[in-house]
Amino acid sequence: MFSRSASVKLKAILIIDLMIISGAAGAYFYLQNQGVIGGITTPAKFILTNLTVDPTNVTEGDAVQMAVNVTNVGDLAGNDTINFDVNNVVKDTQNVTLEGATTQVLTYDDVEGNFGNYTVQVGDLTGSFVVNPAPPGASKIILTDLNTFPYEAWPSQMVNVTASAQNPTNQPDKLTVRVTVDNAWVETKVISLNASATETVVFPVNASDVLGTHTVKLNTLAGAYTVVQSGYHTLEVSRSGGGSTPLTFTLNGVSHETPYIQTLPDGTYTLQVPNPVTLATGVLGFSTWQDGDTSTTRTFALDQQTFMIATYTIISGYASCPSLFMWNGTGYSYVTDVSNSGWLGYMGTISSSGTITFSGGTPWDYVKLNPNLLVAKNGYYDMTLAQQWDEIFYLDTAYMVVVDHPIGTDVYSTMSNYVNQAFNGQIYTVNPNDLQTPLSATYVWGPAGTTEKGQNVLPQISKLDGTFTPGNSGDLSPSYNNVYLNQLTLDLGNLSSAKDIKLVLNGIVDWGNYQDYYSWINQFTNAASAGLLTNGTTIYPGPYMEVKDASGNWVRVAQDKQIPMPSDSNARTFVVDLAGDFPKGVTDYQIRICNFFNVTYDYIAVDTSSQQNITIQKIMPVATLSAWGPTQSTSSGNFTRYGDVTALLQSADNMYVIGRQGDEVSLQFPVSGLTKLAPGMERDYFIFIACWFKDPPGQWGYGFNFTVDPLPYIGMTGYPYTATQSYPYDTAHLAYLKTYNTRTIPPPS
Repeated sequence: MFSRSASVKLKAILIIDLMIISGAAGAYFYLQNQGVIGGITTPAKFILTNLTVDPTNVTEGDAVQMAVNVTNVGDLAGNDTINFDVNNVVKDTQNVTLEGATTQVLTYDDVEGNFGNYTVQVGDLTGSFVVNPAPPGASKIILTDLNTFPYEAWPSQMVNVTASAQNPTNQPDKLTVRVTVDNAWVETKVISLNASATETVVFPVNASDVLGTHTVKLNTLAGAYTVVQSGYHTLEVSRSGGGSTPLTFTLNGVSHETPYIQTLPDGTYTLQVPNPVTLATGVLGFSTWQDGDTSTTRTFALDQQTFMIATYTIISGYASCPSLFMWNGTGYSYVTDVSNSGWLGYMGTISSSGTITFSGGTPWDYVKLNPNLLVAKNGYYDMTLAQQWDEIFYLDTAYMVVVDHPIGTDVYSTMSNYVNQAFNGQIYTVNPNDLQTPLSATYVWGPAGTTEKGQNVLPQISKLDGTFTPGNSGDLSPSYNNVYLNQLTLDLGNLSSAKDIKLVLNGIVDWGNYQDYYSWINQFTNAASAGLLTNGTTIYPGPYMEVKDASGNWVRVAQDKQIPMPSDSNARTFVVDLAGDFPKGVTDYQIRICNFFNVTYDYIAVDTSSQQNITIQKIMPVATLSAWGPTQSTSSGNFTRYGDVTALLQSADNMYVIGRQGDEVSLQFPVSGLTKLAPGMERDYFIFIACWFKDPPGQWGYGFNFTVDPLPYIGMTGYPYTATQSYPYDTAHLAYLKTYNTRTIPPPS
C-alpha cells in the first residue's frame, strides 16, 4: 500500500500533462515585468492560481477533487507547504518543491459523509461544492488517492489504476466501482470491505494504441496517464538560476539548448553541462542537479519519464546602478537596478577647441513593485538597496507610493529622461480593455531625418512576449559627423476625439560597450584637434520625440515631454502622457521616437481612457546604512558613516547617503499607517528613488576622478559642472557633511 507521501508524489506525476513543462514555461508573467537579467537570480516565491473543484454537486461518499496551480515565480528552487481547507478545517497538507519559473498542479480528493454546503480554501483562493443525501441503502465506502502506474506507458501496455478504499462504518459494506477511460466504460467492479477496513484496490486497464494523455475515472475520482511510442520515454532538461538565457548542453555528444523536451529511445544517455557559463552580463557556476548530484556529467538509463534540472548561481557579473531587492516572505527578490538617468557624466556638446560640456541627468526613478512578491516582515515592507557594482552612489530620498485604484484598471508611473531634469512622479490609470495597437510601426536606423522607409515592427510591439524591436547604438555610426539614430515611427490613427492620450510602453536600453563609447568620443576630440569642429557640436543627441503637424512636418514636443529612457537592467512597463503634444488641426496622429542609444521595445499601445480617481499614500522608510559584502573598489573620499540614516532620506535635498561597492541601505516601510482598502478598489505599490551614481574613469566614467567630491546636486547643468556652479555649502549642508560623512576612505597607494 502506498504511503501518504508516496501518493502525493504520484498524484503530482499524474497531472504533469496539465503543467507547462519547461524550465522557462510556467513562469508567472506580468505586464509589469519583474523578471531577472542574466546572472542575477531571484529567490523562490510561491503563488497559487486556478483553484478548481470538480464535481461541485455530489452525493454522500462521493469524492470531490480539488486542484490548484502552484507557481514558483522566483528563479531559484524552493519549497512551500500548501493546505487544503474544507469548512475551515485543514483536510490535507502537501509540501511541494519547485525549480524556478515552473508550475505544478496539486490535487486533493475530499469525501464528506454529511450532506450540506462546503467551502474550499487554498491560500487566498476559495471554491465550493454541495453534498446531497445518499439514496437509502447506498454504500458508505470512500475512494481516495487515485494513482496510475506507469504514468508514461506504451501502446497496449497494462496500466494499474489504484485507489485507497475505506469503510468508515461498523458494518461490512460493498461498493460498485465504474471504471472509465476518456469517458468510455471499461468495466464495473464490486469491492467488499469489512467494518472499519482500509485497503488499496487495483483496476488494470489497457493503455490503448492512441498516443497522448488519457483520463481515467473510478466513479467521480479522476486521474490520467500518457501513452508514448513503444521503446521510447520522455526526457526533459532545464536550467534553474541565473536568469532565463538558454543553457547549451550536450546529450551523447550532441549540442542542445534548454528547455529541452524530447521523447527518445530507451537506453543509456550521457548528459554534460558547462561550468562556468559566460553570459552577456555575468558568469554563472554550476551548483547541483535536482537530486543533489554535483557532477557536471551524468550517465543515466532512460527507462521512464525523466527530468534533469541543473541549478546555476552567479559567480560574477556586470550591471550598473544600485540594485533593489525586496522581502518576499522567504528571501529577498531582485527587483531592478535603479536610476540609470542618475548616471553622472552625460555629455552635451564639444567646442571647436575640444572642450566638452556635460549636461543633463536626473536622479529620479519610479519602480512598480510586484505585489505578489511584497510581503510584510515584522510590520514593515522590507527592501534593500545594494551597491553590487564598482560605483559611488548618492542616495537622496526613497519612499513607497501605495495606490488604490478601481478594480479593472491598471496603474503605472513613467520613467525619467536625462535631458529633462524635472521631477515627474505621476501615477496614470490605464484601462486594459481600452488598449489599442498602433496602426503601423516602422523602424529606421540611419541619418537623422530619414524618411520612414524601414522595417515593419508592428508584430514586435503588438504583444508583450519578449520579442523586441531591433536597435543599434549611435556610436556605430559611420563617422562623428554622420550620426545614425534609432527612429521608431508610430501611426496612432485618428485620436482627435480623445481627451486623454497615453502611450503604454515596455522597453529596455542597452548602453553597449564602454570601449565603443570612448572610441566615439575620440572621433570628436580628434576632429577638434584637426580644426574640423564648430562650437556646440553635439556628441550624442539625447532621446527625443516628434509629432507630425497638419502639414506633415515633424515637430519636436516640449522639452519636459520628451520620451523617457527605459531601464537598462530589465524591461519595465511605463506610461508617457501625450496630451497636448499634437498641434491643432491634426487628424493623422503620428509620433517618431528618436534615440542615440540602443533602445528597444517589446510592447507599445495607446490608452484613451479617462484618468480614474485614485488614492495615494506615501510611506517614508526607516533606513540603515551598512556593509553587506567585500569590495575591490578604488573609490575614495568621505562616505556616509554606517548606522541610522533615516533623517537623510526624508526629502530630495542634496543631503545624501553616500556609499560604494559593498554597501547597502536597508529600507523599512511601516505597514501600520496604511488605510483599509475600500470596496471596489485594488492596491498597487511603487517605490520612488532619487539617486545619483558615478562610475570609475575608464569604465564609462569620463571627465572626473573616482572620488566622492565634487558632490552632485539637483539643478546642476551637468556633471562635472563648471567652476561657476557649486554644491550648496550653506549652514545646513555643512552640518550634514560634518555629521554624517565621516567614513573617510583614502585613495589606493
